Amino acid sequence: MDAFVINGRNQLRGEITVNGSKNAALPLMAATLLANGPVTLRAVPRLADIANMQRLLGELGMEVSQSEVSDLQPRELTFTTLDHDASHARYDIVRTMRASISVLGPLVARRGYGRVSMPGGCAIGDRPVDLHLRGLAALGADITLDSGDITARAPVGRDGRARLRGARIFLGGPFGSTVLGTANVMSAAVLAEGQTVIESAACEPEIV
Repeated sequence: MDAFVINGRNQLRGEITVNGSKNAALPLMAATLLANGPVTLRAVPRLADIANMQRLLGELGMEVSQSEVSDLQPRELTFTTLDHDASHARYDIVRTMRASISVLGPLVARRGYGRVSMPGGCAIGDRPVDLHLRGLAALGADITLDSGDITARAPVGRDGRARLRGARIFLGGPFGSTVLGTANVMSAAVLAEGQTVIESAACEPEIV
């Protein structure tokens, strides 16, 4: 087994720049769909998945601007909603990353409707998105599957507004909890009426 062997006794000095976490940045980027005003995320790493999420959010009506410090340092990204009606995450973008499912919860919570293509058109049971859908359905979303697309619609209340409802949700699965699923349901629950309790939620640093 490979190992790093560190021989101490010498004092270390200096500064390093630590990149942000991709696993934290992606669901946070998706959650900017919930906001009414601009949202700025700092220390966003420069990775292909981050660039793909930027492109996806652009397709969903978001303007994404970035502040450049240097090619080696993390940057700031600012997200502003320009189009409140764009709600379809198309396959040609979705296929590039599995984290694209993270936009479904914010879309149905904020806009009342979301449509996200399944990467590769895979069966639901072959990927952990079944827990995402279970959680959103528990919040009242009507989930349909058609031609490789997942569609979620929020129920319409007496006031004519589409809105999710708080619920007690169990997110445990055969392989344990789900980080992206927990983040997705948390994002959707933010705008739901009433209290939401998530049982068997993921407890990774990106969540807690």
